[in-house]
Amino acid sequence: MTSENSTSYLALNTYTKLMRAAESVTSRVSRIMAAAGLTISQFGVLEALHHKGPLCQRDIASKILKSTGNMTLVIDNLEKQGLVRRDRISDDRRYLTVSLTQKGQTVISSAFANVEAAIVAELAALATTEQETLGRLCKKLGLRQ
Repeated sequence: MTSENSTSYLALNTYTKLMRAAESVTSRVSRIMAAAGLTISQFGVLEALHHKGPLCQRDIASKILKSTGNMTLVIDNLEKQGLVRRDRISDDRRYLTVSLTQKGQTVISSAFANVEAAIVAELAALATTEQETLGRLCKKLGLRQ
């Protein structure tokens, strides 16, 4: 095996392990979200609003790494459930802020506590130093340009 092939194999093998681990953990944690009646994207929106306060759709999409088009559908569904509301704040009719309703605040407070506990339990498979190393490596990989 040449050095180039070896490098390629290592990169592909590492990528496969990273994606399988992420998918596996996400699958288990998303069951907690589903038990609260939320999709991963809906949970992400509610969590962003819970921690950041009212945001425009574009900022929410950026925070949870989704397209603005996808956000429209997700927020429409959350609005139908009475979990968020859209408000026009400025004279620009295109600019809407999205905020939690009282019902949304109740739902995300409970769901977040359960999801947080599930994530802590999932990552307990790693020692504290391993979690720190994984976090640092993931950040390095995610910020690569």
